[in-house]
Amino acid sequence: MRARTILCLMFLSPLSLLAADKLTMPNMKEGLWEVTVTHSANGMGGMPADALAQLPPEQRAKVEEMMKQRGVTMNGNTTVAKSCVTKEKIEKGSAFAAANQENCTRTVVSSSSTHFEVKYHCDGTKKDDNGTIDGTTTVDISGDSTKGKTHAVSTSSDGHTMTMDMNFTSKYLGPSCGDIK
Repeated sequence: MRARTILCLMFLSPLSLLAADKLTMPNMKEGLWEVTVTHSANGMGGMPADALAQLPPEQRAKVEEMMKQRGVTMNGNTTVAKSCVTKEKIEKGSAFAAANQENCTRTVVSSSSTHFEVKYHCDGTKKDDNGTIDGTTTVDISGDSTKGKTHAVSTSSDGHTMTMDMNFTSKYLGPSCGDIK
């Protein structure tokens, strides 16, 4: 269950946290963007950082195909995803969001058109997952690119703690999104 939570956080993408009150919207271009996330985690028990490798072959193939259709590739601790950023997504604060993370509250620490910092708290999203995740994300936006970092601590319902760190960059690829939604 923790592995799914980690993968969910990675694919939510850093700028999906923009959906918070009092946040100045970023100065971003509409179109196709590529996001690269490098991640590490401590306290995962016996589970390796590459959770995808632990899936049975058939399930892994299905997940990899679904990710490929969405413009996502994984290589060890690095994930690359393509995202179609629209005016509506920017206005809603979900520029790179792959999904809406429910059960999360966000607090804006600082924001401008080129920088923001958000703290967040998420409660378990599944019936059998009563753990929490607390973290901070900072992002700097510069023309056709962004860079930032996320630090999060996940605590399972049995008290097991895992620390996750993600560094990310994104670059603007052009105005046409093609098949990427």
